Amino acid sequence: MISPATELDVLCLRPKADFERAGVVPPSSLRIAYRGPDDSDAPALMKQARALVIPAVGPKIPCAFFDGTTVRFVQVTGAGLDRLDLGKLNELGIAVANVPGGSNTALAEYAVAAASMLLRRFAWSDFEIRAGHYAAVRARMLADNLSGLDELTVGVVGLGAIGMAVAKAFHARGCHIGYYDPAPPDPDGAKALGAVALSLEQLLAKSDVITLHVPLIPATQNLIGADQFVLMKPTAILIQASRGGVVNESALAGCLRLGHLGGAAVDVYSTEPPAADNPLLALDGEAARKLLLTPHIAGVTGQASTYLFRSAWRNVERVLIDKQPPVDRVA
Repeated sequence: MISPATELDVLCLRPKADFERAGVVPPSSLRIAYRGPDDSDAPALMKQARALVIPAVGPKIPCAFFDGTTVRFVQVTGAGLDRLDLGKLNELGIAVANVPGGSNTALAEYAVAAASMLLRRFAWSDFEIRAGHYAAVRARMLADNLSGLDELTVGVVGLGAIGMAVAKAFHARGCHIGYYDPAPPDPDGAKALGAVALSLEQLLAKSDVITLHVPLIPATQNLIGADQFVLMKPTAILIQASRGGVVNESALAGCLRLGHLGGAAVDVYSTEPPAADNPLLALDGEAARKLLLTPHIAGVTGQASTYLFRSAWRNVERVLIDKQPPVDRVA
């Protein structure tokens, strides 16, 4: 056990078991303390560590956590930066790096799988069969002539690295791609997919599947709310795997309750874990059957974790041992 009095290279706010489970061994030459952000000695360890390693998902890390710190480098073991005040860290002269792209394949796989599951009502039929309604559910599924993905229009909101990976995955399934992104970073890649740039209103009206891949910033807070749901097809599927707060959860619950949506997959929430009074948790009947809830794991697979963790520790080694600037620096 490393105590606050011991010289320290890295304070890691992720359990050592996470890395072991992924088969990743941090550099043996580094002195590493593994703590939770609420552990009583974490602030003291921050005053002697040279680097901080944190998971991308979790509560905001207070700026006070960096008061009097010796940390000069923060490495995030994923792409998300929501937990950090980058402006404050920049003022303190603390470099920050993430691992972009490591979860793209996993997230694209989630989006396609969730859309298929909702379009073809797999979870709903599972529930009905367990309740003894095999004949009735089969008859209804046949009568409703449920759609697969082929030839559907998929609207991608946010065509960054993740959005592009998702667009490619749906395109490979025979879908037509539309996108909303005022400044797509790879317009040539979009063109190669035959993707069509649309206004948000056009995208919502035309799409059979709408999948969200934008950061949570003031411009995207409640980006999808009551006014936007009205524009969607009553059979449309919504995939929310971006950031909690991009979708107004009360509006989504109301839309599902009224039957004005084919289904929704929600992987991120306005508060995590979702509060007991979250309106999505209060749905019942068919509204609940049209809702797939997952615990912020859209981009989490064993393969993705291995890539993310290895990349993160290589960067820490690069900075602390090789004395090189970090790759993928964001601040």
